[in-house]
Amino acid sequence: MKLMFGLPLFYLLLRCANQALGVTIQSVPESNSDGVIQTELEKTVSLACQRDSSSEPQADGELVWLRNGALVSLKEGNKEGRSSVCVTPVLHADNGANFTCHLSKNATVTASIILNVAYPPQISGSEDVAVEEESDLLLQCDIEANPPVANTSWTLNGEELDLAAGGFTVTNDGFKIQLLASRVEKSLHEGTYACSAYSDKYGQHTKTFSVTLTEKTMKFPLIPIIAGLVVVFLTLLLAFASRWKKIAKCCKKISK
Repeated sequence: MKLMFGLPLFYLLLRCANQALGVTIQSVPESNSDGVIQTELEKTVSLACQRDSSSEPQADGELVWLRNGALVSLKEGNKEGRSSVCVTPVLHADNGANFTCHLSKNATVTASIILNVAYPPQISGSEDVAVEEESDLLLQCDIEANPPVANTSWTLNGEELDLAAGGFTVTNDGFKIQLLASRVEKSLHEGTYACSAYSDKYGQHTKTFSVTLTEKTMKFPLIPIIAGLVVVFLTLLLAFASRWKKIAKCCKKISK
């Protein structure tokens, strides 16, 4: 029973000690109770690390910022008492970034904050695709988004794609969706394809592909042809050399 009452008291004292000798991070926009800032692409996030009033600058050193464990370069005058960091514009790479502030002489006195960057799937526009008959058709759309897209779909000429009829295969790894058809035929596979991704936050995004099938061209095996010509050339050269020796020997006899 003593242990049960002792542990909560110990953690309470430890928390009080951290607050008395700690650092705090203020942000615009403000973070939630879990220390996470909700933001979007192209926005600006401002962070300010404040040394606790009871902390002595000379004893505890300067303020230090880390981004995902890597040191953030700060200008002189931006390290004493209060230190600011600005993230602008917010990029895809900032999603999940962990910003930590601590005292240079006491790294245990620390505070952290995480960026949660929302962004839609990068699906838009149109693309022309030309494929030879009996070749493989591969179409791809990037669906990476935060929050993740709720669902995806493919259509052909405005109708829901019949996977079985065209021998299609669809793959989705959460980052991109791919549509594959092997040995395509003009009657089955030519037309306008569209990939769509729906996000609860950003709605539906679509990209179209105008697929044209061309006649199959005969592809000559260039390397075997070159190799065969080399063999023929060497054979003729050896035959000529052998013949030349006989002619030269005959000429010597006649000259005698």
